[in-house]
Amino acid sequence: MDKTVTIKENRTFRRMYSKGKSAVTPFLVMYCRPNGRDHSRLGITVSTKLGGAVVRNRARRRLREVYRLARPDLRPGFDVVLVARQRCVEGDWRKLTAAFYRACRELGLLKEAEKA
Repeated sequence: MDKTVTIKENRTFRRMYSKGKSAVTPFLVMYCRPNGRDHSRLGITVSTKLGGAVVRNRARRRLREVYRLARPDLRPGFDVVLVARQRCVEGDWRKLTAAFYRACRELGLLKEAEKA
């Protein structure tokens, strides 16, 4: 499986926060914006308020895995930024996945949304 193309530039994150559409769940906040490319890019933000490096890296790994498993269901051509919240670290995996799909549905990122 190919590696996920990631967003790393601070200006891209700031643009997403100011001009992107957002969806809020108890587990994460998702920002998305069309990027004009044939593939999607992912950026993940985890605040130091969540805990130390081990906790923050666990949150990043969980969000990256949720995105990886959901990628076949998502429309290509979007920049997606995920901001972890406290429940992302300690919450149930099924609820985290459900929250991710709920946010995607709200923002119109799912492939089923384009058919309807």
